[in-house]
Amino acid sequence: MPMGKNIRSTSASGRLQTVTSILAELGRKEKGTPNSSGSGVLGKMVTRRADDSEDGRGHPEWLTREQLKQNKRRHSFTLGEKAEIMRKHHRSIDPARGVCSLEIDETISLDNLLKLEQAFQEFEAGGLRPIDAKNFGRIVTTCLGLPKTSNAQIQGLFKKIDYSGRGRISWGDFCTHVLQSYKERQETIRCSKRVSFTLPATVRTSCHGIPIVNIGSTRDDTIVTVREDGLVCCWSPELKPMQTRHLFTEVPANTKSKWASDFTVMTEYNKLVVATGDREIQLYELSTLEPYCQISALDTVPLTVDYSHMGADKCCILYGDTEGCVTIIIISSVADTLRVWNKLPKVEDVPNIVMDNAVLSPDVTFVRWKVHQDWVTQVRYFQSFQAVVSSSNEESSSLVIGCALPLTDAEQQLIEIREACYEGKIKKVQLSWTPQQRASCDQRVFSIYKGVKAFDLCQKHSLLVTGGMDRLIRMWNPHFSGKATGVLKGHSAPIVYLKVSSEDGQIFSVSTDNTVKVWDIQDQCCLIIVDQKANRIHGDISACLYSPALRSLYIAADCIAVLSQKIRPQLHSRLTVSHNEPVTCCGYSREFRQVVSCSEGSVVKVWDFDTARQVFEFGGTNGLSAFTCMTFDPKGRRLITGGRNGCLKIWNFNNGQCLKTLKKDAAVCNEVCDCVFLQVHSNHYVMSVGRDRRIDIYPDLPEDHHHVQKPQPSWQDDLKNGHKGDILCAVQCPPSLLATSSYDGEVIVWNMVSGRIKCRFVSPVLTGQKNAEGWDISVPSIIFLKNSKLHQFSSATALLSSGASGCINLWSVLGGQKFVGSFKASRFQQKIIKMAKTDGETLLYAADRIGYVYLYNMEKFVATQEDFGAEIFWRAHTGRITGLQIVDSDQVVLTSSTDHTVRLWSALGEFIGTFGQSESWSIHIPSSWEHPAVPYQVLVDPLSMPDHDILNTRTDLSDAINPDNGDAHITKARDSQ
Repeated sequence: MPMGKNIRSTSASGRLQTVTSILAELGRKEKGTPNSSGSGVLGKMVTRRADDSEDGRGHPEWLTREQLKQNKRRHSFTLGEKAEIMRKHHRSIDPARGVCSLEIDETISLDNLLKLEQAFQEFEAGGLRPIDAKNFGRIVTTCLGLPKTSNAQIQGLFKKIDYSGRGRISWGDFCTHVLQSYKERQETIRCSKRVSFTLPATVRTSCHGIPIVNIGSTRDDTIVTVREDGLVCCWSPELKPMQTRHLFTEVPANTKSKWASDFTVMTEYNKLVVATGDREIQLYELSTLEPYCQISALDTVPLTVDYSHMGADKCCILYGDTEGCVTIIIISSVADTLRVWNKLPKVEDVPNIVMDNAVLSPDVTFVRWKVHQDWVTQVRYFQSFQAVVSSSNEESSSLVIGCALPLTDAEQQLIEIREACYEGKIKKVQLSWTPQQRASCDQRVFSIYKGVKAFDLCQKHSLLVTGGMDRLIRMWNPHFSGKATGVLKGHSAPIVYLKVSSEDGQIFSVSTDNTVKVWDIQDQCCLIIVDQKANRIHGDISACLYSPALRSLYIAADCIAVLSQKIRPQLHSRLTVSHNEPVTCCGYSREFRQVVSCSEGSVVKVWDFDTARQVFEFGGTNGLSAFTCMTFDPKGRRLITGGRNGCLKIWNFNNGQCLKTLKKDAAVCNEVCDCVFLQVHSNHYVMSVGRDRRIDIYPDLPEDHHHVQKPQPSWQDDLKNGHKGDILCAVQCPPSLLATSSYDGEVIVWNMVSGRIKCRFVSPVLTGQKNAEGWDISVPSIIFLKNSKLHQFSSATALLSSGASGCINLWSVLGGQKFVGSFKASRFQQKIIKMAKTDGETLLYAADRIGYVYLYNMEKFVATQEDFGAEIFWRAHTGRITGLQIVDSDQVVLTSSTDHTVRLWSALGEFIGTFGQSESWSIHIPSSWEHPAVPYQVLVDPLSMPDHDILNTRTDLSDAINPDNGDAHITKARDSQ
């Protein structure tokens, strides 16, 4: 590491250097030695930033210090508390700089829209159509009545609508912008709620034609299934078999075999509750599946059974039967009661107690309600509502929500208390199987067409959902049974299962045709449909279970299957990302002071440059291909993107409207690697290069209303003598030069007017690497430099291209068309992926494959100089850098990477922040930056560790035993270097 540079003592990385002090010193030298060419440009950067604070664009140092004292902000590698500071800062931001800080179109109501329409019509009736920017501002101010809206914000809205730069808009243009913006915002919300499953489903065939009566889960996420013949199977969440046992003992051939009708799990007591066709409720140890006890001699066959813990060692077991009755057994002192039952005489090797004797216990309460006129299809007790909910297929009482115990008046309660407290009084209980009728005030009856087969109740959303034979999912307020609050349509077969996921705000539904759907509660829309063809689940569905903890849906048909949701990886609490997928490119729009970034998931995000706030988002639909590159038109109002499918698209990125699609006639189009907006004299073009090894040029004609546009005929020189490898990069040098580079290391300079090759260069191979196999000679980045101070060139135009082993090659384009020299740009011999230059074309920024950014002063370059070092360098990302742009007006550097982030840096490498972070920043207020902290991902990455001699020395066991010899090893390491 060069001497004289300070290393952060608090940093875990020697390579994460603090450059402010160095450059400040360079600035002081610049003031003293104005003719110094070495540090002059960097010195001007420091001086200019200091001047910004003095002329009022920044805050004075004393104010910044006081604010930091009041808020106790920590200048360290942690997240500082900047919320209150930023609230104060944002009040002082110039509104002209924050054109997009207020979305005017978001504040327009229906009344305002009618006023605007009338104003547009009156203006157009005068013969001036369409409306210019001045009159648009007057109309908006008058109709909307927004006193705090500045003229700059209104003009910003006008520019968003006038994407082609004509200077006039119509009422139709305005409506299109508002509707498209609303549509994309709603689509963004839906995308954020989108659900996806791993398809096809994981299937285990173990039913052998005998249906599974139910599926349950335990506390440790073990999945339990019980077949009709009594076979219990325990599965892992991934449906790997863990334990199997037959509950029912074998019976003689002439005797009718026992069958299970339903089961549930007593989680708190580690018991399995099984209802049988012999009018029994059996309890088994869940860990061993050994019989524990049973309640026999029920009056009817329990069809569906449920269990609920009621707290304080109290629970209830309830079941519905063929007579439409709901029977409730409430047990107090559960553990003691079950232990007593476990010691009773056995019947068929199971400790047995008949129901008539069970109710004699003071800890058992028995209630039987007459609820329906048909079989009970489902019954559940919801402790949060303290209510029993049951359903049937009849229409008059399809679903009933009622009390568990009969309600008595206060006088009757006092009598019971006196009797219980009277000494010697014995409680006399006589079991009556005659079902009771609830009073109308004690229950709510829901009448639903064709009855209810499945339901669920959610306290968080105060929501009841029902489904049945009519294939509709109805949403109800559980406290009112008059009319459904919503109806979800889409199933084409009867619905057999419903589950409300409270945390996600979603409803899971399954129909008899093996179709699974997920619905959003708030929007009442379908998020995903998984049909039988996709999930590959066959047979008649007999049971389902959705586990919110596992985010998995288990379905029993001819087999047992699991549909697992694709869960996004949980980031560390201190990790901040801009996209959920790798970022493929980014750019800066000077017109709107916005940053636009694209991702592998075909999502485009628009960010406010001054505050890091996300302004807009669109894309992410199935019809879009992953974006690979992007550029803007000269006015910065339209976005051009290239995709993996070989197509280019032109967007109004402020409302997500696709204006045009540019593509070739080929049946299969190869990936676009780079796109450039060209200007040749007064004509404008969009050019793309990529895997098809050709240069495609499309005329830019905004007035052409054809949505799909074909390219112009290819240049003849391109067809005959063009690139033989994939074209990776293209760059224009006005007025008529174009350079393209390819994977095979060739760079071709074209005359855009004639379409002919002017010269071609082949990347030189480094000394000692001529025979190296698989050596990467690709040229992913090229750039033109036009500076009269480049003394090494016979002309003022130079071409720079990335070379092998982290080098940058320099070529003379106009003067001799020859190789001038090269220098090692990456300290770690990594390929230079991106290059960018300042407006003065003196400073060059280069980014390598592992995320480092280097700054070079090209006025210092000498071809004969062996060591041309970077002025500064820092690690910006932990992944491959995919975007690098200099914003000279604000002296900042914009970068993006495959590590899912888009970041902003000062021109001196100071970390400003990551787009998408929770706290805002202000470009011109350094106290709002993350500096001197560094990105957490960079800080903890192994490649960011200090490059120290002792870390490069191999330590043996003898060194640990004899530590005095350590200095000798360090000396040897230094000598070897």
